[in-house]
Amino acid sequence: MKIAICGKGGVGKSTIAVLLCEALLDKGFQVLAIDADPSPHLARLLGFAEAEKIVPIAEMKELLATRAEKDGPFYSLNPKVDDLPEKFMLKRDGLKLMVLGAVREAGGGCACPEQTVLRRLLSLLLLQSQEAVVVDMEAGVEHFGRATVSAIDAVLVVVQPYRGSIETAKQIARMAQDLKIPRIYFVGNLLATAEDESFLKEELGVSPLVSFPRDEEILQLERKGIPLKEAQGLAKTTAFKLAEELLKHLQDGT
Repeated sequence: MKIAICGKGGVGKSTIAVLLCEALLDKGFQVLAIDADPSPHLARLLGFAEAEKIVPIAEMKELLATRAEKDGPFYSLNPKVDDLPEKFMLKRDGLKLMVLGAVREAGGGCACPEQTVLRRLLSLLLLQSQEAVVVDMEAGVEHFGRATVSAIDAVLVVVQPYRGSIETAKQIARMAQDLKIPRIYFVGNLLATAEDESFLKEELGVSPLVSFPRDEEILQLERKGIPLKEAQGLAKTTAFKLAEELLKHLQDGT
């Protein structure tokens, strides 16, 4: 099972990625979490020690330039990355974590060599991993390479019940369809009422695979800096349901 989680910034992608990781761990899976968000938070939310000191690979400028073999306007399209997982993989209790981050240049400048290294590393992790993989992606799917797409079993598009989030979610779903990603599911988040659920279904044209309710416990854990694996309420129950739905769809080929 290799799942990419996308959505508009601030909709709760990282929270759902962590809850899904913990649900899969509880189900007996070995899990690889990959943080490919420009503002990575998985290490903290998953409870890794000294998470604030972890440097995303995207911020290792010298490493990226070296691996890209950057020489003026020229760089390698096939950078060496196969040794990086062993050097930078974090591990605990059946869980592995790679913090990739994403390259962002001030003023929207091109960072093609660096992105090439990160994209190749992500593809390597997806193609070679024997674990269940959960990737917390940046918004959109434009950055997916062909090898990345071929390794992904499903994309989860996280969406909240307001129009800005819905418009972005539908755009992401369309791009994922254009890339021929085999399974694309919407996942509702922070739904408070049945009206929220109905609104999402009407605007999306399909029911979300699951919908996470507003859960005060998650807010309190986050405020106190407590890892989300300690969650015991509605969010945890919904994450189990999400894992079960994904397993069912993957087994059925739907």
